[in-house]
Amino acid sequence: MIKRTLLFANPAKLSIRNRQLWIERQDEKPRSVPVEDMGILVIEHQQINLSHAVIQACMREKVIIINCDERHMPQGIMHPMEGHVELSERYQAQLSASVPLKKNLWAQTVQAKIGNQADVLKWRGRATAKMDHLIKEVTSGDVTNCEGQAAAIYWASIFDSYPLFIRERFGEPPNHYLNYGYAVIRAMMARALISSGLLLAMGIHHHNKYNAFCLVDDIMEPYRPYVDALVCALADDSRIGEDLLTAEKMAFWSLASQDVRIDNVTSPMWNAMQRTAHSLVKCFDGSARKLLFPVYEAV
Repeated sequence: MIKRTLLFANPAKLSIRNRQLWIERQDEKPRSVPVEDMGILVIEHQQINLSHAVIQACMREKVIIINCDERHMPQGIMHPMEGHVELSERYQAQLSASVPLKKNLWAQTVQAKIGNQADVLKWRGRATAKMDHLIKEVTSGDVTNCEGQAAAIYWASIFDSYPLFIRERFGEPPNHYLNYGYAVIRAMMARALISSGLLLAMGIHHHNKYNAFCLVDDIMEPYRPYVDALVCALADDSRIGEDLLTAEKMAFWSLASQDVRIDNVTSPMWNAMQRTAHSLVKCFDGSARKLLFPVYEAV
């Protein structure tokens, strides 16, 4: 089942009634949404009033709550502490993973990311021979930094409207659109990994001691090109501005329901992320050696 994403960009009062999220807005008739149907709750506006019962209900149903800052950018993630009945066993398998295994998993991740970047460039009508070559050059742990080499090629040619584009977190547009989109898929991947009983802080490659989501930042990498493609489409339609409008934000959150192809099966991205997370569990427990990632196809 595809879980719903609810974005609150205007003042509202949220409460729980009979296991339903009760939504009250000024000059509107109250409505309700079953909490069990929700996957992500985005609190964007500064005047959102929600009860502690809302938080409890969301944590019980494994709903991720996203808090946004004054710039309306996702700022924090609240998630349940327990995500799977076999939590202790899966934690142990993850923590016991050998260095060679984690390096192999990172190599698979980088190959999948570069492959999807190359497919986005093909959709844009760009040459991909160098990218295709780099995929074959990725070694265990990506010690030769094929990921970085591919990124230099990729960002230099992806946007028609921004020929001098430089990918920087706080750089010129459309960097802020990319940042928002990446925050969206980061939240989605966090939920998938939590639901599979994995520790988010223990990455296979990222090791920043100040980052509580190292594993998320690792495993979401092959999903980033889907955000890039959406930003390209928005730029082509002249929908890139200084500020993101609600319609553009919802376009990013709608990625959860976008069909993607993973392991030769087409499914919504939300479900694909669950399959990716489950494949990682199987790699950690030794029952599989292959991570499942989607293959980008233009929509």
